[in-house]
Amino acid sequence: MSTILGGGRRILLAVVCAVAVANIYAVQPVLDAAGSDLGLTSGGLGWLVAIGQAGYLAGLVTLVPLGDVLDRRRLIAGHLVLTAAGSALVAASATAPLALAGLGVAGMFAVVVQTTVAYTAAVSPPHERGGNIGAVTSGVVVGILGARVVAGVLAEAAGWRSVYAALAAASVILAGLVLQALPPDGPRERAPGGYRQVIASMGRLVATDRMVRGRAAIAFFVFASFGTLWSGLALPLGAGPWHLTPAQIGLFAFAGLAGALGAARAGRWADRGHAGPVTGWALVALIVSWAFTACTGHSLWLLGVGVILLDLAVQAVHVSSQHLITTARPRQAGSVIGAYMVFYSLGSALGAVSTTWTYASAGWPAACLLGAGYATAALAIHALSPRPRPADVTGPVAGPVSRRGR
Repeated sequence: MSTILGGGRRILLAVVCAVAVANIYAVQPVLDAAGSDLGLTSGGLGWLVAIGQAGYLAGLVTLVPLGDVLDRRRLIAGHLVLTAAGSALVAASATAPLALAGLGVAGMFAVVVQTTVAYTAAVSPPHERGGNIGAVTSGVVVGILGARVVAGVLAEAAGWRSVYAALAAASVILAGLVLQALPPDGPRERAPGGYRQVIASMGRLVATDRMVRGRAAIAFFVFASFGTLWSGLALPLGAGPWHLTPAQIGLFAFAGLAGALGAARAGRWADRGHAGPVTGWALVALIVSWAFTACTGHSLWLLGVGVILLDLAVQAVHVSSQHLITTARPRQAGSVIGAYMVFYSLGSALGAVSTTWTYASAGWPAACLLGAGYATAALAIHALSPRPRPADVTGPVAGPVSRRGR
């Protein structure tokens, strides 16, 4: 099969991922300003973050599997438009309930990220699938970082609402570009039982497919470790001896750009059949990263090394896992990615909750030990999981699915 994802199309898909994920994280640097404007108390600010995450989790279950029965190109465009509608509602909201509704809608349709990854897997030939997934997934890393940096700059220049106005405009523009520049990934036959059967298949995949179950469990603990760092890092940096400002703390997010490089490289290694070994070494690196991060109270340089190592490791595992599960089940890419990402989200939530409690109870060294413990659990699951078979690594050609092919 000839390559249909050239450099320009990969960049477009990566930008889609970046803008979509920014809708979830853009509220973090403007939290105080938005809460004050909307009349929320300090205790209610957490809802501005939580509602987007809740919407995202709902979208993983209900929206991502649609790609297994509908043309994903049109789904990507439609979800971008609906994400824009949510962001526009946030920008125009005069009350907290309206803003929360907009954030929930934007978060729910931000799962266009996963539909984009499934589209990339479906139209890529086997020998390019990992590299393409890695390149597109790098947009997620850039989007998370960019959301924090750009949102702060825009909010300072034109108010916090301008952040969501800009996201709405960018989403609409991208929807048009997707329809114009990308080929469809269909047609495909209607799945037996339709949409409800596809939704039900997500649970069956986790229950019956050892690879999906194992990779989902690894994702749960890897992103619990990831969430432990990024949800708790501001606490020791804002305290003594550093007393850094929020803007200074935000600069550490730039170290996470290494994750984008790790995603692209891991994808190319996966294409060569090395997804299993890459996962093992990356999980060891994830554990080691916490030894550097535990030195936060003594050296910011060592913290920087820990952040870079952690982000490289997490993205390497993430891309390798997505490569394996979509290669093994190319015609169920939406369902397997949706099921996998549910565990990703649950792990991230566990990390966020557990790190703040651990820090308050026993300090940052204990939180680092917790993060290393999550990483160790992921390594243990990987060690006990069956090795991918050659067919799992190379897989059948997963290009546009024709009626004849089904």
